[in-house]
Amino acid sequence: MLLSVHFYKQMLIILIIVFGVLSYTVSSRLKSKFGKYQQVMVGMSGAEAAQKMLHDNGIYDVTICSTEGSLTDHYNPSNKTINLSNDVYYGRNISAVAVAAHETGHAVQHATAYGPLELRTMLVPLQNVSAKVLNIIFWAMLIGSIALQGALPYTFALQIIIAAYAIFTLFAFVTLPVEINASQRAVAWLTNTGIVNGETREYAIDALKWAAYTYVVAALSSLATLLYYVWQLVGRRD
Repeated sequence: MLLSVHFYKQMLIILIIVFGVLSYTVSSRLKSKFGKYQQVMVGMSGAEAAQKMLHDNGIYDVTICSTEGSLTDHYNPSNKTINLSNDVYYGRNISAVAVAAHETGHAVQHATAYGPLELRTMLVPLQNVSAKVLNIIFWAMLIGSIALQGALPYTFALQIIIAAYAIFTLFAFVTLPVEINASQRAVAWLTNTGIVNGETREYAIDALKWAAYTYVVAALSSLATLLYYVWQLVGRRD
């Protein structure tokens, strides 16, 4: 049975609202946690922690850089750089060393050829192409609905959208074990070196846990969107 366009629009709006609220809630909670643990001081800065963790793992070809913004920290495998926001790079607190150790965990993954990270890196070009194709499709659908009615068959457009979101969803779910493993490496190293212990160890775990939740929400959002378009395609064929 062919369901109405109005029904699908309502479903899409519901999805946007639900995951928008989830994303905002997790993001707000993450910022709150990081702000709280920035008040708990430790004996080294984020940059110093990253450097020590690299050397403890026998890695000497990775550069640590400071970058603008908040929570913009990331590891770039293409040029082997750990990019830390200023608060993390210079901060001498639980939040700073936890984030720095997490990003260094990605560098350790890279150096040890950690499978999920290699798969995610391989998927990056495919995801970038999918994003560009999806943008073209949405613009073509918009122009077609206004000026060129029927220029792009809707079923064909849906098939392309589904293919693109399938790649997005695969990338999002492959990202989960990469992020979780990096946090596990970070906590283990921080504990073994004595940088955190007891209560401060729990603080580091809590901060990284909320950071991981952002990836969980992103993965579920991508999956929900994929299923929405699959359902719409199946509904048109019934």
